[in-house]
Amino acid sequence: MTGTRAAVRYAKAILDVSNAKGNADVVSTDMKNISDAITQSNELKLFLENPIIKGSSKLAALNEIFASANADTKNLFSVLLQNKRLDILEAIAAQFAVLYDELKGIQVAYVTTATPLTAALETQILAKIKQISDKEVTIVNEVNPDIIGGFIIRLGDMQFNASIANKLSQLKREFNN
Repeated sequence: MTGTRAAVRYAKAILDVSNAKGNADVVSTDMKNISDAITQSNELKLFLENPIIKGSSKLAALNEIFASANADTKNLFSVLLQNKRLDILEAIAAQFAVLYDELKGIQVAYVTTATPLTAALETQILAKIKQISDKEVTIVNEVNPDIIGGFIIRLGDMQFNASIANKLSQLKREFNN
């Protein structure tokens, strides 16, 4: 991702400022909305990354799109405009989410399955993960039919791969040796 190091710095700065003012929760919601908007709208992403479009036009568009955003979030837009870094806004929003979760003691567990998780199965997985982690855990279900069946759980830097595709791959390696 372009500008990741800079994105971490900006995300940390906006988190520090908003946390000091007591509105980190509101800014977190803004960052989630920004991330969702840029992810869902390729036009917005291309608009922000386009070097031909004037920065003032980009700032005006962002302020209009996110009119209900917190003042700290809008100030971030202005700072990014001054530093000619509006193109990394999506990366900043993503990094902010990571830092915010860390601040709040929330850990995200990514569970990859071949089909979407049912509520009952998600509850069972969450209970097992909570035994491992001392933090509050949130599950993000990623659907990937290529794993055929089973699941892959990523929690921080740990990964547990119980997918059928992985088991087949292991069998293939054993037969080839």
